[in-house]
Amino acid sequence: MPAEPAIRIDNLAKRYAPAKGANGTVTDGKLALGGVSFDVPEGSIFGLLGPNGAGKSTLINILAGLVNKTSGSVDIWGFDIDRDRRNASRSIGIVPQEIVFDPFFTPFEVLENQAGFYGIAAKLRRSEELLEAVRLADKRNAYARTLSGGMKRRLLVAKAMVHSPPILVLDEPTAGVDVDLRRQLWELVSELNREGVTVVLTTHYLEEAEELCDRIAIINHGQLIANKPTRELVDMAREKIVAVTAAADLTAAPAHEAFVRATWDGARGVEVTYDKDRLSAGQVLGILQDQGLVIEDVITREADLEDVFVQLTGGGVD
Repeated sequence: MPAEPAIRIDNLAKRYAPAKGANGTVTDGKLALGGVSFDVPEGSIFGLLGPNGAGKSTLINILAGLVNKTSGSVDIWGFDIDRDRRNASRSIGIVPQEIVFDPFFTPFEVLENQAGFYGIAAKLRRSEELLEAVRLADKRNAYARTLSGGMKRRLLVAKAMVHSPPILVLDEPTAGVDVDLRRQLWELVSELNREGVTVVLTTHYLEEAEELCDRIAIINHGQLIANKPTRELVDMAREKIVAVTAAADLTAAPAHEAFVRATWDGARGVEVTYDKDRLSAGQVLGILQDQGLVIEDVITREADLEDVFVQLTGGGVD
């Protein structure tokens, strides 16, 4: 068993080499990661979020051995990726965004070939077991190109698990997958986690990250800007919303210096956003009533991960 954590990243930096343009000009090398440090706890489902171009893919490619870091250190399951790349690589399985297997192989052949790449003896291979686990046993001998998008995603998970790694990294695994297949994939991932696999997840579906992840790190412009348990991160949101339906049509949105903003739907609906450190929902309703609103219905909305993400990064996820 390794010392905790499952993954340790310390002051990781990556600067790409300068590029030469068509007109002969040389641009500075892009700084993709600027000294990122965090740990992934063993046995957790860990979310890695950030806007497009934040550095997430570069970090995952460093873990996968596809990109060389500029400086810093990375330990995977206790193995330094520089001093012991072989054992580090055997300790991690990567599920990429792209569909990467030969479309003319069957699912069984895809897994057998991958096991061969890791030098796993035929009698020790788990291809049949993995096909059962990802619900593809009935597609064992079908050409991979005939599988649906969701089936291909599940086959990628099985492919990443052929060498029984204790860590599984999923890079946008549900991109382009419908709601039902997303649910099936998350059931599979949750089952693997219950069996002891540490999961690292990137996703642009923030509600998924909020529901699934024990802890979330957010990267923006190559810098780590948050790393907290999910509930603690969501609680960082300062703003809350009170949605009010008035008893009669309004002529404008209510205004008050204590409100962050107020929006009006052109009829009887008003949404007031307020800073929970300054006001309570009751005080907001009191201000509206003092302004003459007769309130027919009230709904309050708690902050969610998307609110925090936008607050921290100033934009939406990719």
